[in-house]
Amino acid sequence: MTLLTNLVGTSLRVSANPARSTKIRELAAFLRTLAADEIEIAVHYLSGEIPQGRIGIGRRLKAAASRPASEGALSLVELDHSLTTLAGIRGSGSTARRTEALQALFSRATADEQKFLLHLLVGELRQGALAGVMVDAIAAAADVPVAQVRRAVMYSKSLGLVASVAMLEGAAALGRFQLEMFAPISPMLAQTAVDVGEALTELGGEVEFEWKMDGARIQVHKVGTEVRIYTRNLNDVTVAVPEIAEAVRGFAPHTLVLDGEAIAFDARGRPHPFQITMRRFGRKLNVAALREELPIQGFFFDCLRQDAHSIADRPAAERFAALAEAVPQQFQMRRLVTSSESAAREFYAAALAAGHEGVMAKSLDSPYEAGNRGASWLKIKKAHTLDLIVLAAEWGHGRRTGKLSNLHLGALDPATGEYVMLGKTFKGLTDAMLEWQTKELLAREIRRDQWTVYVRPELVVEIAFSDLQASTRYPGGLALRLARVKRYRDDKRPQEADDMSSVRKIHSAQ
Repeated sequence: MTLLTNLVGTSLRVSANPARSTKIRELAAFLRTLAADEIEIAVHYLSGEIPQGRIGIGRRLKAAASRPASEGALSLVELDHSLTTLAGIRGSGSTARRTEALQALFSRATADEQKFLLHLLVGELRQGALAGVMVDAIAAAADVPVAQVRRAVMYSKSLGLVASVAMLEGAAALGRFQLEMFAPISPMLAQTAVDVGEALTELGGEVEFEWKMDGARIQVHKVGTEVRIYTRNLNDVTVAVPEIAEAVRGFAPHTLVLDGEAIAFDARGRPHPFQITMRRFGRKLNVAALREELPIQGFFFDCLRQDAHSIADRPAAERFAALAEAVPQQFQMRRLVTSSESAAREFYAAALAAGHEGVMAKSLDSPYEAGNRGASWLKIKKAHTLDLIVLAAEWGHGRRTGKLSNLHLGALDPATGEYVMLGKTFKGLTDAMLEWQTKELLAREIRRDQWTVYVRPELVVEIAFSDLQASTRYPGGLALRLARVKRYRDDKRPQEADDMSSVRKIHSAQ
């Protein structure tokens, strides 16, 4: 029986040590001590989540913390049972009953355990044991190749379940995790290249270039006449974009999983701004009227499954060939396979001339790495932009009095699991954005001082900037220059934002 106090001790050691290798070693050593029914629970807790998901315990329930116990006696299994009971409390008087149940739970916890539980239950556990570190720790603890664990996580909704299978059944059992129909997976993400020349050098040989449209990422699943369309956040939006579903329904293969982009065009055939395209995804009523007003099209650039076979693990060249066979030309993203820098530059210029953001460059040998920012996909844009995390915001002055205005921007450092500050900006914010961000940031407040509200790192914002400069002011040693808010990326989760490796790569290339 593993006690919570042992897990909390591991969490504290992981948090205190910035070295990724030490974090992995500490986590792996702890995982090896667990009983079979504790593995899944512990992996969830150490990753900053609970198996029960959100159970409606807000900051107001911090009052439930009572006098701490003198020594740890609460086991992981007992804690899991208590949280399952809490999650089931519903109806009239539920807040009072939850508070009572929490007080009973907290009375059995030590001071360190209470602090850990408070952070865990409100989603603020910041110890550096993020999914990427935990994947490596699971592989080390189970003595299986990390690539196999990473692949299983790609298809599983539960990191804890993957850990349990890896440790109890071994590497071969991880093969049971497969791409399933109507069970969307997180999209593969791209790193950044300064220009097509750098992309050709990094990827080597012939490279596939394709237009990069500023639309909404979609994943489409088709079985016979049944089609479902999912966003990058894995939300089902089929009802909102029926014309895309109708088009895919006509594709020849019986079974398909496609990755692509949905985008709306104006009367001249030019792409609408991202915010206009996203209007189609916020509408559940009167879809027919909006469809007439703002038609939308799907363009596909990858095929993850064709008929009976998942091909996500196959080289990109095979997937692109399957895409060309399955999807009519007018629904394929425009592409060019070349090793010629001059041809790639012409293709890039054509994308910009058509009103698009730039191009993607992709290795022809690489598998699809769901949820990962793979080095085999590179994005090349005209202007420098980064998707960063809002860490805090300062109260505005003058006409912005009463609004949270100046944003503190940061990126995750994969080596430490901590967010690194890169600068501030209040530029580019419209009145509507100020209203929206003030409401959203206050809902995520964790503390404040006289001028600043600090928030949970959940909001992703796209920032345009002129360059990155060396800085002694910020721990990461880099700062944004002439930063400006381009838009909020409410279609992206925090783990999909750019991290410090992308930031440093741009700085190195300057």
